[in-house]
Amino acid sequence: MINEKLLHPESIAIVGASNNIFKPGGKIVKNLIDNGFMGDLYAVNPKDTSVQEITTFNKVEDLPPVDLAVLAIPAHLCLHAITVLAEQKNTKAFIIISAGFGETNIAGKKLEIKITEIVNKNNGCLIGPNCIGVMTPSHASVFTTPIPKLTSLGCDFISGSGATAVFIIESGIPKGLQFANVFSVGNSAQTGVEDILAYLDENYEPGVSPKVKLLYIENIKNPDKLLYHATSLIKKGCKIAAIKAGSSSAGSRAASSHTGALTSSDAAVDALFRKAGIVRCYGREELTTVANIFMCNELEGEKLAIITHAGGPGVMLTDALENGGLKIPQIEDSAKKSALLERLFPGSSVENPIDFLATGTAEQLGDIIDACENDFDVDGMAVIFGSPGLFPISDVYNVLDKKMHYCKKPIYPILPSLINVKKDVAHFLSHGNVNFPDEVLLGRALTKVMNTPKPTDNEIFMDGIDVDQIKRIIKNSENGYQPPDIIHKLLDAAGIPRVKEIVAENESQAVLAAMNIGFPLVMKVVGPVHKTDVGGVILNIRNLGEVRKEFHHLFGIECVTGVLIAKMASGIELFLGATYEQDFGHVILCGMGGIYVEVLKDVASGLAPLSHTDALSMIKSLKSYKILKGYRKQKGININLYADILVRLSSLLRFATQIKEIDINPLLGNENEILTVDARIRIEK
Repeated sequence: MINEKLLHPESIAIVGASNNIFKPGGKIVKNLIDNGFMGDLYAVNPKDTSVQEITTFNKVEDLPPVDLAVLAIPAHLCLHAITVLAEQKNTKAFIIISAGFGETNIAGKKLEIKITEIVNKNNGCLIGPNCIGVMTPSHASVFTTPIPKLTSLGCDFISGSGATAVFIIESGIPKGLQFANVFSVGNSAQTGVEDILAYLDENYEPGVSPKVKLLYIENIKNPDKLLYHATSLIKKGCKIAAIKAGSSSAGSRAASSHTGALTSSDAAVDALFRKAGIVRCYGREELTTVANIFMCNELEGEKLAIITHAGGPGVMLTDALENGGLKIPQIEDSAKKSALLERLFPGSSVENPIDFLATGTAEQLGDIIDACENDFDVDGMAVIFGSPGLFPISDVYNVLDKKMHYCKKPIYPILPSLINVKKDVAHFLSHGNVNFPDEVLLGRALTKVMNTPKPTDNEIFMDGIDVDQIKRIIKNSENGYQPPDIIHKLLDAAGIPRVKEIVAENESQAVLAAMNIGFPLVMKVVGPVHKTDVGGVILNIRNLGEVRKEFHHLFGIECVTGVLIAKMASGIELFLGATYEQDFGHVILCGMGGIYVEVLKDVASGLAPLSHTDALSMIKSLKSYKILKGYRKQKGININLYADILVRLSSLLRFATQIKEIDINPLLGNENEILTVDARIRIEK
């Protein structure tokens, strides 16, 4: 696993070093030299006696003891080299650049395993194989460019893909994003993204360690480890953004319920990130934009001022921010508005966006920023200033630079003129500033950051949860879909409210059940999984004659084993469900029922166990949340009660991992109550 010899080696051997800098082994040597590695540097090359003027050996057996070895040789030669280095040269850190291992075939995977065993046996650290390498402030052991200037003020970046790591670095550098450490883990034979994140968490020093972490993940091998350490880091004050690629390949799998059809590995990842507080991104431009937001002062409210000399970008940014839930409030203080307006050119506007025209000066920009910082009721500022082409603007960027360092409210600089004033933008970035060249991308990224919930405690809600009863029911149940009486008992044991229901197997039982429950009623078949597909649901039954008639109709349907008589509930139709995902645990989904879940797929996912805060966050993230709260003259539902049911379901599932699929659809809710109307539960022990 990660050790000091990897991060701060005093000696490095490049096995497969070359004088040809267009080969990986040659470029690694060049990068180490060019970026000022201060320790002993050795080359291993079977043919050349000198490689780029560093000490050269023909075989690894001739090397002196060495801390870190970087291998750029064919895969089949790596096992011998690592065995010699680990067992004879006391090497404790290895980076295998070479491909041809587990990503290729079974033989390559077996070779990868053997190498890992040798490294583990000798308490070493292995990065790769099939990676670009590692960059720390001590060394740049990579065969790629660009190599950013590494600083503790930058971000730690961990990538499962070498090429993608390069592209993300290339996306970040022009925006002013700085890096502290870069790890490309490749096949992650020993050390994966989760392992490096764990090291960064366990060795985190407040005020010293980088506070921003970026992840590019292709495979989550240990979700619990990722969740634990991401949560821990964020609670220590860090910020994490991540791309998880490859989730869509699983797609939605065929299943017998809405929940099963909607849940995929991607929903599990979404739930994991939400629970940890990780901002999920879907592309490198979005990832580096979010990272730059992290580098600015934190936005502690939802009200933003837009300062611009160009109307169009201000309007587009306003749309992007307000669509994501942030506010661009009007400036209300008329006296302070008038005082500011007097210092601007005629035609300027001190509404919001604040437009100080293409002729606006550096002094005027400073006055506007000061007013937003001290006088106006806003929580942050976005400053749009490109090149009007009328005059030099270096003084404008100098003012912006000073204000960004002194203002407590965050300032997001949008400097789109990357050609006209390229040198001025570069000078601005050289002072440690960031740039958001695209205002819409900034707006979407900022709202995503603001809408990502904070991590919560992983405690299980226990109030009113009968754990012993749950375990007893599961133990005595058969595998497969459960009959209504088992479902009712499980819901009752978890305190999940439901309509009163009775199963009848003959006409007399149906009549007695109807008299017991009262009218109006619903009658549903017991047996077929999809009741509506077979015409097995009859609504609004209002007398005993209808009960007798519909019982015989329903009981005649193929595969029916009984008829369920239930109270006719009313309210907004809701959906709730969960599936068990290997390694992740139970992924819980919620949303409105009907077309909202079936057609629009407006669902939110969470990972059990849920806290009340987790559940509320899920509900509020729904596109249909406004309807649930009550829209125009339509009454909504009891949001807190819906959240309570979500939490209770998550507690039930934590004590019943044998439940592989549960589908509560619909629940019917209003301002006073929410009741389960129908549910399916599949148990696999």
